[in-house]
Amino acid sequence: MDGGELKRWNERLREVHFLRGEVQHLRQELLVCRPALYRADQKIDRLQQRVEKLDRENKILRQKVKDLTAQLRQEKSKPGKSKPAPPPFVKANVPEKSSKKPGRRKGHPASLRRMPQTIDVHQDVPLPVDEAGQPSCPHCHTQLMDLSDYLRHVEELIPFKLLTTCYHTHGGYCPSCRKHVESRAEEQPPAADVPHGQLGLNALATAAVMRVCYRMPLRQITRLFSHLPGIALSAGAIVKQLKRLGKWLEKQYHRLKLVLRAARVVHADETGWRTNGKNGYLWTLTNSTHTLYHIDPSRSGKVIADLLGKSFGSMKDQTLISDFYNAYDQFDAWQQKCLTHLLRELRDTIARRPELASHEFFKKCKKLVQEMLRLKKRRDELSKADYAHQVDLLEKRLEQLSQSSWDDADANRLTGRLKKYRHKLTTFLHKKEVDGTNNAAERAIRPAVVMRKITGGSRSESGARAWSILASVMRTAEQQGRDVVETIQTLLKAEWAGKDIALLTDVL
Repeated sequence: MDGGELKRWNERLREVHFLRGEVQHLRQELLVCRPALYRADQKIDRLQQRVEKLDRENKILRQKVKDLTAQLRQEKSKPGKSKPAPPPFVKANVPEKSSKKPGRRKGHPASLRRMPQTIDVHQDVPLPVDEAGQPSCPHCHTQLMDLSDYLRHVEELIPFKLLTTCYHTHGGYCPSCRKHVESRAEEQPPAADVPHGQLGLNALATAAVMRVCYRMPLRQITRLFSHLPGIALSAGAIVKQLKRLGKWLEKQYHRLKLVLRAARVVHADETGWRTNGKNGYLWTLTNSTHTLYHIDPSRSGKVIADLLGKSFGSMKDQTLISDFYNAYDQFDAWQQKCLTHLLRELRDTIARRPELASHEFFKKCKKLVQEMLRLKKRRDELSKADYAHQVDLLEKRLEQLSQSSWDDADANRLTGRLKKYRHKLTTFLHKKEVDGTNNAAERAIRPAVVMRKITGGSRSESGARAWSILASVMRTAEQQGRDVVETIQTLLKAEWAGKDIALLTDVL
């Protein structure tokens, strides 16, 4: 083998070694990339399946849009068809009002403020006089003719003034009672946090009315006291005084409870109420002249049994009006279930399922309830025989409707309610003093709901107790047409003097 051929063999050998190294390197790189390639293939397969699924859904949705567009065009082309209803999240437009001018019709007497009952100040307002001492025009100074006298009544508020009274009291030890006694004026609150100043009777009653009746936030009350009479108060001080007022008026609260237990007709309802961040319930009992509020962590039947007493209904002709909550079913008294709640249930069910608007049960039930309410309004217009005949016909229709069976779950559910309470849906038709709705309890509970929206509830159990007592007393005073501030003042003075008065509970 010559030198040239040997040289070529060496070059080929070096090339073989180089290629072997490249192959080894590529094999190692393949081992590293093979798992990644496998994962990529799997991901591609999943994405392809998802694309195919979305493509199928897209075709279905396109077809639905096409069908709905054609249906909309068809409905628009029909005469007399109204526009489609807006989506549920769109608030309905307020209906346009008539072009009638505000106020009474032409020819009717004007509705003006009533004349003052008393006149505190009489002030003479003379006309300007000329050089001769005769009344003259204030603009051109010409002497006036046909003089007349007029009376112009103006009611004005007296600017608030802070009045501080220092009571010089006397005290001593009573060996018989074995306690220290001290003299006290009629309008002087019992001593507390002495020797510091206290709030007087008017300030206490005004603060309570602002908080309970007008539902003002505590800091707004402090600002108002600071701006008008100039009393420096903190929010905590108002809370403390409200709790003291609640303890002083607790006897009146128990009196209200006893009166409602003996009442012939009682409306009952409940709603949510948070106390110290925990969920609870606000219960209310009311009739035409009295209202009682009670805050409790429970919604069980034991609460209403403790409020009304287990013997409620043992007296003749006692009636309880409530919604369909089964906690009220434990009483043996006459009961009337709220027909407004029944109508509301029908309406909400139809709103949730519009196809039920044409269902036979919903049409019959709504018509029957409305006829029952209308018949009660016409009770005085009809003779006793005609009225009794109409009541009998309505009760037979109710009995027949409650025994029916339907092919819909909601219809059968409400039919079962009619069957369960059919004897408690027509009590108001037999008793003149009984209402067919529980609107009285809802009206009583509405101010508390507004208070809950403003404050979020109560910060403590003692605060909740004080609010329920004050709200019960003030609501009752409003029902009886009493001045709330004067009522609170009268009850406080009686409590401080140790007198037991029945100011609110003597109205039956």
